[in-house]
Amino acid sequence: MENMRDKVAIIGMGCTKYDDHFDKTGEDLLVEACYEAFADAGVDQKDIQAGWLGGGITGQTLAHALKLNFVPVTRVENWCATGSDVFRNAAAFVAGGLYDVVLVAGFAARGDAGGNAGGGPAGQWFLGEETAFAGPPAGTFSTFVTRYMHHYGLSYEQVKKGLGSIAIKNYHNGNLNPKAYFHKEIDMKQYMEAPMIAWPFGLHDCCVMPNGAAAAVITTPELAKKFRSDYILLKGSGMSVGTKRGRIDTNYDWVHFDENVHAAKLAYQDAGIKNPLKELDVIAMHDAFTVVELAFYEDMGLAPRGKGGEYAAAGVFSLEGELPVNTNGGLKSFGHGGGSAGIHKTYEVYKQLQGKCDARQVKGATLGMIHDQGGYPGTYTVGLHVFGTRD
Repeated sequence: MENMRDKVAIIGMGCTKYDDHFDKTGEDLLVEACYEAFADAGVDQKDIQAGWLGGGITGQTLAHALKLNFVPVTRVENWCATGSDVFRNAAAFVAGGLYDVVLVAGFAARGDAGGNAGGGPAGQWFLGEETAFAGPPAGTFSTFVTRYMHHYGLSYEQVKKGLGSIAIKNYHNGNLNPKAYFHKEIDMKQYMEAPMIAWPFGLHDCCVMPNGAAAAVITTPELAKKFRSDYILLKGSGMSVGTKRGRIDTNYDWVHFDENVHAAKLAYQDAGIKNPLKELDVIAMHDAFTVVELAFYEDMGLAPRGKGGEYAAAGVFSLEGELPVNTNGGLKSFGHGGGSAGIHKTYEVYKQLQGKCDARQVKGATLGMIHDQGGYPGTYTVGLHVFGTRD
């Protein structure tokens, strides 16, 4: 089976600050992000041959906002994995030789200014079977925490220390990022004493849901050389869609996500990664809730099963640690972003690999990964992309 390794290059990216943006529509945010990407790449909309959009309900949102007259624009929807899937679809067309220069964009807009929402069909999140299982998402994912405690024989305090270390880390990283929603620091005492949302989740275990947009201009490596010297290459990609096994199999353990394991296997194989903890330099991953990040460590082979919290508490995934995770602040602090989440994560890795992240820069970063996850209990969609600097 063919892969896209070294067949797609990012030559420009843009990202708005993620905030309430009550005075801006989704179209406004898309224009801001896309024009930053155009300026970064040294192109404008007349150079764009096709576009892919995450968020809203139609590709016309992007086409009309940028006046991409008669250029094909496709809207992709895959819940919280939308951003990575948008990039995947666009990259496939470039790698396959159908287009030379294309635009990837995503947005979330749920404020007073209106416009097309960026969080799923008609802007509605997690309906139907999701709410039938355990209520809102916080209630759903809190069940993973209680099961994790039981499965590994851990106390409430032991698990909360690990989850708290993740939240504290992501707040700290977001505080260093001018485009993040939150600019604040918390300590373990504040984490433990926070209002309870869905036991054992407290306020700081849950991500923030602001508005924003992100965009990328991608092309072939051969053409990329004409635009800039520090373009970033797609090194590997993996995607997995679950089977609803968790809904019907009494042996399903509820402490890991099979979809992560399968998608990671594909991405690592593409990129030639044998030891991700040692080989990867930076990761931007899905942390809608702290337990998702904890499970990610274990599913991706970054920590032994049942030890993700210990690794987090030991600082393995901090800015100064062995493998920094969510250097932009993660969804916890930077903001979720709906259909744009996988793209604003890519923005962070792109900038890290170019050495342009200032106070949160990971020294010598040459290989990074993004991770998206969306769905409901028992079946998720996961998208992974590995990016690297040019040879």
